[in-house]
Amino acid sequence: MRKKTIFGLAVCWTALIGVLCLMKFGELPTVHVSGVDKYVHFTFHFVFTMLWGYYLWLEQDKTDLKLIVKVLLISLSYGILIEFLQETCTTTRHADIFDVLANLTGAAAALFFFILYKKRKESKIQSPNS
Repeated sequence: MRKKTIFGLAVCWTALIGVLCLMKFGELPTVHVSGVDKYVHFTFHFVFTMLWGYYLWLEQDKTDLKLIVKVLLISLSYGILIEFLQETCTTTRHADIFDVLANLTGAAAALFFFILYKKRKESKIQSPNS
């Protein structure tokens, strides 16, 4: 059941990123925080990598960081695809290399959390008395 739930969340999150990054926002209130869209991109791809990475760990039944690196690369590719689509298929959105960097930073932060988790898990296995 947990795998299906995580898979559903990952699919929905992936779709949400695509929709929010490609749709036109008309009269939304302005947020006066410098670079707020970069925080949004970071968060999108951090959560993307966490959800898909966790799902794959559940699916494979092991903690393999190579899988998470693959998810990071997929996240990066998805972000680049969205930037391309913004530039070519919309009139109100434009590609931005700094969005791609924010995407990569978010995915890399998720990878870092997976590395910490794996090290913690391995240290518990090595010292079961703690």
